[in-house]
Amino acid sequence: MYKRQAEEADGPALAVLDRETWSPLHAVTPPPEPPHPPFFEGRQDPAEFLVAEVPDLPGPVAYLKLAPPTPLASNSHVLQVQGLAVAVAARGRGVARALLRAAAERARARGARRVTLRVLAPNAPARALYAAEGYVEEGVQREEFRIDGRYVDDVLMALDLTRQS
Repeated sequence: MYKRQAEEADGPALAVLDRETWSPLHAVTPPPEPPHPPFFEGRQDPAEFLVAEVPDLPGPVAYLKLAPPTPLASNSHVLQVQGLAVAVAARGRGVARALLRAAAERARARGARRVTLRVLAPNAPARALYAAEGYVEEGVQREEFRIDGRYVDDVLMALDLTRQS
């Protein structure tokens, strides 16, 4: 597996990946409908994305967005996972785990003390993965979202980089 920073040229493949992996298990927005804007248009910066490639599958098969949670200087010691998607064909190969580890390394290199993320409570596989990678639950926003006619909790998790080797 090969991990690298995303490039502008990855945009079309990442847009397709984003659409193909959409699920109410993790998405708080409606399914993407045409016309589909370019992936990096506007608020997305390729420098905030790590992508993964595997030898037997074409193009990027996964991405992870790691960005500051706010523009505040007082919050600059924290980075946040703001998106993680893995193509169905690449699942079960450790791709998400590898991206999470690469994100932690990148965060350390940038001087971050914490990496945070939000995950929907029903997404048990993601929560288990994050816990296995050292993320701990720090809070729950009860019934934060209404998805498919039911209220869903938003779980806040964090990785303490000061306790990692």
